[in-house]
Order: sequence, then structure tokens, then C-alpha cells
Amino acid sequence: MSTSELALHQTSPDVGTAPAGTERPSAAAAFARLLRSELRLVLRRRRNLAMLGVLACGAPLIGIAVRTAGQAEGGPPFLSSITQNGLFLVFTALTVAMPLFLPLVIAVVSGESLAGEASTGTLRNLLVVPVGRTRLLAVKLLSVFVFGLVAVLVVWTSAVIVGLALFPRGDMLLLSGTSVSLAEGFGRALLVALYVASMLAGVGAIGVFVSTLTEVPMGAMAATAVLVIVTQIVGAVPQVRVVWPYLFTHPWFSYGDLLRAPVPAHGIGVGLLTQAIYIAVFGALAWARLTTKDVSS
Repeated sequence: MSTSELALHQTSPDVGTAPAGTERPSAAAAFARLLRSELRLVLRRRRNLAMLGVLACGAPLIGIAVRTAGQAEGGPPFLSSITQNGLFLVFTALTVAMPLFLPLVIAVVSGESLAGEASTGTLRNLLVVPVGRTRLLAVKLLSVFVFGLVAVLVVWTSAVIVGLALFPRGDMLLLSGTSVSLAEGFGRALLVALYVASMLAGVGAIGVFVSTLTEVPMGAMAATAVLVIVTQIVGAVPQVRVVWPYLFTHPWFSYGDLLRAPVPAHGIGVGLLTQAIYIAVFGALAWARLTTKDVSS
């Protein structure tokens, strides 16, 4: 964090003594200012922008491959439907990115959130200012959630542009066999994007917790990414089927229900509830760790 941003944090209401005659900003205003500062850091960091650029390349590659090869057989879900309606490129691109690429991006951002501050010494400076630890944790979590949404929307936007440019537009045939208008198809595609972003929020909460355990950002990133991969492997082993409902990766692909009419609410509801529980549990663990942590660097 730059010196100017540290100075910006010093204007929060829990920062020592304000100059005589100066009205302190409200707690909400101070929180919003800190959040804006954090979002600028996260969204402008070159590495994060590079990752977003890589995510944006997935849909064009899939679209060009399908356009060149024609009717696709096999492959990821929704692939064979792209030639019928370009919006299906959105669902295919998200399905391809969801198992590895999107979680990896969130693992990098969340793993660095607090471990990166600790490794450079800015975490200690922030707490000496002081910025309340609870407020700081809330800002870190929200910034990771926002970046996850941005990452999903990058994939979504790229897929929409390429899909509608290369493939037919018009009514979309849902998985249940019902046709809906292009406008409703857009709405369902956007709901899918929001659902995927909510699934990534669980990964973000885990990553932020891991980030409180170490001062080595690469270690936190790697640990979060490995946990995601191991959880998905466990979710593919039939012999441990009994634990599948408790895995945060298990409901990731329930967004297929949003492409049915009527929409089955159970799978979507279970997925959202699962992520809410993981966010609450690992957010609480991160809070307990950060509020009792002796920050020495």
C-alpha cells in the first residue's frame, strides 16, 4: 500500500486525534473510503489485470474452434448447443473456467490479501494507524468478492460478444425443451454469472483465512489452490460419496438448473446456502485469527 493510501486510511474515525475543529467522518464513510482504496489496489494491480486478460481469451478460443470445426460432439456441457445459439458460449466458457481457472484467480487474490500486507510491512502500519482489525478484514473479504464478480463478468462479456458475433441469435432452447426469447436468455445467462460468482465467494473466504495464517503470500495462494483441487478430486471419488454434500465445490455446477423451465429451486438454494455457511465459518476463523494475531512485521 502506498504512502498516500496509508495517509488516506488515517482519516478514519478510529485514528487517534483529529485536528481541532475538524469533524471526523462517520464510521460508514471511513469504511467506504477504505474499501475504495482496497478495490483500487486489487483492480489496478498488473498481475490481476493480466489474469483477467487470460480469462477473457477463453471464450474466443472456444468460439473460433467451434466455428471452424462446425457441430461439436462430446466435450464440456453446452458445447454442442453453441452452433444453435451463441448464448450457449457463455455457459460453455464458464463451465470450462470454473473447475480451475476462476478458482485459481481467486486463490491468488485472496491468498495475497493479508499475507501480502504482512510480508511488506504495511499490515503493521495499518494496525498502528490504527485501522480496526474487524474493519480491515471486512474490506479484504469484500474486495475479494468483488474481484470474483469482475472475473466472472469478464468471461461472461467475452463469451457474449464472441457468441453473438459468430453464431445464430434468437430464441434459446432451454435444457427442458422450452424456447425463450433472446432477452430472457440474457437474463438467465446473467443469473448464471451471479451464481458462479457466489460460488467463488466461498473460495475467497477460505483464501483470506489461509492468508491470516502466514506472512508468505505464495504459500497462502498455493495452499488455497491445492485445497480447491483436492476438494474437487474428493468430489469425484464415488467411495466417499457420503461427504460430497458437505464439499464447497459440490454445488458449483448447479447453475444448469437455471436453464430449465420452471427453474428447480432446490439445487440453486443448496448451493447458495453451502457457500453462505463456508463464508460464515471461514470468515469467523479469519476474524478470530486476525484479532488475536501478534503482527510483528
